[in-house]
Amino acid sequence: MAALDGIEGIDAPLPTIVIEDTALINVGLLSDPLADEAITAVRDVREAVHDVGGADALVTGWTALTIDIQDASARDNKVVIPIMLIAVMLILMLLLRALASPLILMVTVVLSFGAAMGISGLVFDLIYDKNNVDPGFPLYAFVFLVALGIDYNIFLMTRVREETVTKGTRLGSLVALSSTGGVITSAGLVLAATFSALATLPLTFALQIGTTVALGVLLDTMVVRPVLVTALNVDLGGRIWWPSNLDRNGHKVEPPAEELQQESVSV
Repeated sequence: MAALDGIEGIDAPLPTIVIEDTALINVGLLSDPLADEAITAVRDVREAVHDVGGADALVTGWTALTIDIQDASARDNKVVIPIMLIAVMLILMLLLRALASPLILMVTVVLSFGAAMGISGLVFDLIYDKNNVDPGFPLYAFVFLVALGIDYNIFLMTRVREETVTKGTRLGSLVALSSTGGVITSAGLVLAATFSALATLPLTFALQIGTTVALGVLLDTMVVRPVLVTALNVDLGGRIWWPSNLDRNGHKVEPPAEELQQESVSV
């Protein structure tokens, strides 16, 4: 008990309960169990009791459990997220036979994830009035949004590559957008509505993950895919297929002027 002296944020220890060779010391917190002050206090307690030689002391409780989950989630974020990004990047490279376009798609998906997290954070604070989130929430949201967002980009970009062979990248991007837009947008709306249903459950985690994924899917189908990705395709042209020569160098495609005008009007 002497090791607990001087630690801020905790109450005086209760009488020790001894059962055989195990002693239980109950110590109360002076703040909310999930507040920063409580987390700091528990970390200080752990450091103090672990320095006691031969005690083999363990610190438990709701705050200690939350700290363990936060540490495990932080470790998972550093491992799972890079592995997932690399795996998706390799699949895109094999599918599109390029390096530039997969990199562009990965950047847009990550930007969409960041925007969804930012907007949902405002919704949690201003509408739901729930400031705290589950420590594993960012990882779950990332897995859902990257997996769902990259699907729609794959649908679009594979069609862009098909159209590029005969129409060039710029016109092919517009044709691909007009061809896949209705299907992808409809699928995105259905998926967003499905995840929105989680917001009706009386569980904070379900409420937050459903809201975030729904917002992310809407952003991807309404902004990222039709506006951002297509604008990048049109601006960069054949360079998105680097290092492939598709629509570049000696393989540059120049669609007939009348076809260009017709496709532009129809899009």
